[in-house]
Amino acid sequence: MRILLDESVPVQVRNALGGHVVASVNTLGWKGLENGRLLNEAESHGYDVLIIADKNLRHQQNLTTRRIALVELWTNHRPTLERHFPLIASAVARATPGAYVIVSPP
Repeated sequence: MRILLDESVPVQVRNALGGHVVASVNTLGWKGLENGRLLNEAESHGYDVLIIADKNLRHQQNLTTRRIALVELWTNHRPTLERHFPLIASAVARATPGAYVIVSPP
């Protein structure tokens, strides 16, 4: 699976996603793209999942025609996320094309 980390998601989250190809918006030079354009870029480049910490994206974008799955984290605080890598990995495993998966705090 090809996974993209949004710019507010710590790059260390990639350590929760062994066996997947993981890139970040920052390393691809897509930092600062508006959400709609970011979703278009991610889909056109073949990403399966976009991991975000933006709780507003689902209210700001029409996601009904999207192929990319979105996984929304409850925080972008790196030490907290590192303690819950299995929870993040499980959410990504549940993500199907076009799904919106909300990862709630444990």
